[in-house]
Amino acid sequence: MDKKLDAIQQLLEVMDRLRVECPWDRKQTFDSLRMNTIEETYELADALLDHDMQKIKEELGDLLLHVVFYAKMGSEQAAFDIGDVADTVRKKLIFRHPHVFGNVEASTPEQVKQNWEDLKLKEKALSHEKKRVLSGVPHSLPAMVKAYRVGEKAASAGFDWEEREAVWKKVQEEIGEVQTEMDRKDPERMASEFGDLFFSLINAARLYKVDPEAALEQTNRRFIERFTHMEERAEAQGVALREMTLAQMDQWWSEAKQNEKTAR
Repeated sequence: MDKKLDAIQQLLEVMDRLRVECPWDRKQTFDSLRMNTIEETYELADALLDHDMQKIKEELGDLLLHVVFYAKMGSEQAAFDIGDVADTVRKKLIFRHPHVFGNVEASTPEQVKQNWEDLKLKEKALSHEKKRVLSGVPHSLPAMVKAYRVGEKAASAGFDWEEREAVWKKVQEEIGEVQTEMDRKDPERMASEFGDLFFSLINAARLYKVDPEAALEQTNRRFIERFTHMEERAEAQGVALREMTLAQMDQWWSEAKQNEKTAR
């Protein structure tokens, strides 16, 4: 434990010096660091998808640096420091885990999650905020992640399908509405109906315990790998993809898929 605390203390001391001695670090503000923090979060997300422990460690360090940076700026404004940040989250964890630190029963992850959402609403009540189920969803979340969280929170309030299989009726309904607007050729209505379709599919993924963001990213990566395989095969034969027929490209696409199965 002493080694861990010592490492944190040294990091805090480095940040103290950087805010005084480094021109770039000295000029940073909460606003200027925001986009960098978002980028670092996505880099951590990539490392987590890859299950690359060395990279996860590095990216966690980068994200921790941002936490320390914001805490340092907070202390400079006499608003909060790193101790206040740690103490706030400690209290929050204890409050939201009454099955560990209190007498509440919760034997499954689902019960824990429901308790968590209920307690978050109680926290808002104690702070005199309006009790809105969806008010805790950050506005700047990517649309797919936001849709997933909105569905989760609505479900925690009882607004969900009684049987998860019923979601497919909604998906089919939305597909029909997309097709109707495509026939009408109304771009604004098409965009609206595509949004509804995406939202219903994300809800379906949630009900079947699939992370839609991770699932789509895996598909993105597979597509990139297969497309790159086609490009490499074309280069080896001295031709450009655009000069080939779809049938020829499809042959190499199938070859790439077969290579994936062999590599498993």
